[in-house]
Amino acid sequence: MAKWTPKHEAPEPLEGPVVATITGGTILWFVLFLVQIPFYGWFDDHGHLWWVWTCLAGAGLGLIGIWYVRGRDAALKRAAAAAEGAGPSGSKETPGATA
Repeated sequence: MAKWTPKHEAPEPLEGPVVATITGGTILWFVLFLVQIPFYGWFDDHGHLWWVWTCLAGAGLGLIGIWYVRGRDAALKRAAAAAEGAGPSGSKETPGATA
Protein backbone atom coordinates (compact mmCIF):
# COMPACT_ATOMS: atom_id res chain seq x y z
CA MET A 1 0.00 0.00 0.00
CA ALA A 2 1.44 3.38 -1.02
CA LYS A 3 1.75 6.20 1.44
CA TRP A 4 -0.93 8.82 0.99
CA THR A 5 0.34 12.35 0.40
CA PRO A 6 -1.84 15.42 -0.08
CA LYS A 7 -2.04 16.82 -3.61
CA HIS A 8 -2.67 20.44 -2.66
CA GLU A 9 -0.23 23.25 -2.04
CA ALA A 10 0.88 24.06 1.46
CA PRO A 11 -0.57 27.28 2.91
CA GLU A 12 1.58 30.36 3.33
CA PRO A 13 3.42 30.47 6.68
CA LEU A 14 1.91 32.67 9.35
CA GLU A 15 3.91 35.75 10.21
CA GLY A 16 3.77 37.19 13.68
CA PRO A 17 5.89 39.35 15.95
CA VAL A 18 8.98 37.15 15.47
CA VAL A 19 11.56 39.67 16.68
CA ALA A 20 9.58 40.39 19.86
CA THR A 21 9.08 36.68 20.51
CA ILE A 22 12.77 35.83 20.17
CA THR A 23 13.78 38.87 22.24
CA GLY A 24 11.34 37.90 25.00
CA GLY A 25 12.63 34.34 25.05
CA THR A 26 16.22 35.51 25.22
CA ILE A 27 15.44 37.82 28.12
CA LEU A 28 13.66 34.97 29.89
CA TRP A 29 16.67 32.63 29.51
CA PHE A 30 19.02 35.33 30.83
CA VAL A 31 16.76 36.11 33.81
CA LEU A 32 16.61 32.39 34.65
CA PHE A 33 20.41 32.29 34.52
CA LEU A 34 20.68 35.29 36.88
CA VAL A 35 18.14 33.78 39.29
CA GLN A 36 20.15 30.55 39.52
CA ILE A 37 23.55 32.17 40.16
CA PRO A 38 23.00 32.62 43.93
CA PHE A 39 22.22 28.88 44.18
CA TYR A 40 25.30 27.78 42.22
CA GLY A 41 26.64 25.71 45.14
CA TRP A 42 23.34 23.90 45.63
CA PHE A 43 23.15 23.02 41.95
CA ASP A 44 26.76 21.79 42.07
CA ASP A 45 26.14 19.66 45.19
CA HIS A 46 23.07 18.00 43.69
CA GLY A 47 24.48 17.38 40.21
CA HIS A 48 22.24 19.93 38.51
CA LEU A 49 24.92 22.41 37.47
CA TRP A 50 23.99 21.89 33.84
CA TRP A 51 20.72 23.78 34.53
CA VAL A 52 22.69 26.99 35.08
CA TRP A 53 24.75 26.55 31.92
CA THR A 54 21.69 25.60 29.87
CA CYS A 55 20.11 28.94 30.73
CA LEU A 56 23.28 30.79 29.76
CA ALA A 57 23.47 28.85 26.48
CA GLY A 58 19.82 29.70 25.79
CA ALA A 59 20.55 33.39 26.31
CA GLY A 60 23.61 33.23 24.06
CA LEU A 61 21.79 31.39 21.30
CA GLY A 62 18.92 33.83 21.70
CA LEU A 63 21.30 36.71 20.92
CA ILE A 64 22.23 34.96 17.68
CA GLY A 65 18.52 34.43 17.04
CA ILE A 66 17.76 38.12 17.56
CA TRP A 67 20.48 39.05 15.07
CA TYR A 68 19.09 36.53 12.57
CA VAL A 69 15.40 37.46 12.80
CA ARG A 70 16.12 41.19 12.67
CA GLY A 71 18.05 40.64 9.44
CA ARG A 72 15.28 38.43 8.09
CA ASP A 73 12.64 41.01 8.97
CA ALA A 74 14.63 43.76 7.26
CA ALA A 75 15.10 41.58 4.16
CA LEU A 76 11.37 40.83 3.99
CA LYS A 77 10.58 44.55 4.25
CA ARG A 78 13.11 45.38 1.51
CA ALA A 79 11.66 42.69 -0.75
CA ALA A 80 8.11 43.93 -0.15
CA ALA A 81 9.16 47.53 -0.90
CA ALA A 82 10.95 46.43 -4.07
CA ALA A 83 7.93 44.41 -5.22
CA GLU A 84 5.63 47.34 -4.50
CA GLY A 85 7.88 49.75 -6.41
CA ALA A 86 8.21 47.45 -9.42
CA GLY A 87 4.52 47.69 -10.32
CA PRO A 88 2.48 44.98 -12.05
CA SER A 89 4.61 44.87 -15.23
CA GLY A 90 7.84 44.42 -13.34
CA SER A 91 9.37 47.74 -14.44
CA LYS A 92 9.97 50.69 -12.18
CA GLU A 93 7.84 53.50 -13.53
CA THR A 94 7.32 56.87 -11.97
CA PRO A 95 3.62 57.57 -11.57
CA GLY A 96 2.50 60.61 -13.53
CA ALA A 97 5.68 60.82 -15.63
CA THR A 98 5.04 61.08 -19.38
CA ALA A 99 7.59 61.41 -22.12
